[in-house]
Amino acid sequence: MWKPEHRLAARRVCQRYDSDLTDEEWALVAPIIPPGKRGGGKRTVNIREVLNGIFYVLWTGCQWKAAPKDLPPKSTLHWYFMLWDWDGTLDRIHHSLYVAVREQAGREASPTAAIIDSQSAKTAQKGGPRSTRRAMMRARRSRVANGISSSTRSASC
Repeated sequence: MWKPEHRLAARRVCQRYDSDLTDEEWALVAPIIPPGKRGGGKRTVNIREVLNGIFYVLWTGCQWKAAPKDLPPKSTLHWYFMLWDWDGTLDRIHHSLYVAVREQAGREASPTAAIIDSQSAKTAQKGGPRSTRRAMMRARRSRVANGISSSTRSASC
């Protein structure tokens, strides 16, 4: 539950937007960003601004076209978002920032306990075995796939 002291601690001052990376965060994230493509022209976009734009859209939940005009164009933001989601860069960025925040709070980098509420348990129980069972069972062939209909089968017997 968010309390006033939590909101105060999470407030990001001296930032253009609350979602912008601080210098310390950028120092953690910059080595994770893949270099530009070989060949062709050099990358002309500021990657930190691209990441700030992606974080802005994710933070606010707005549409890509509603990103502020002082950030890179929406097409650039979306293209990098899709590329980094596909190649796992966003997952690596999330993990590095997650570990840094936990260590800054005086906790271990990876949590040692988890809480599962009744809704999560119901979902896992309902979805887990069904997908496992389907993967382990041999596929059944339908009569239509065999090309034999029930009327043909009874007539030949």
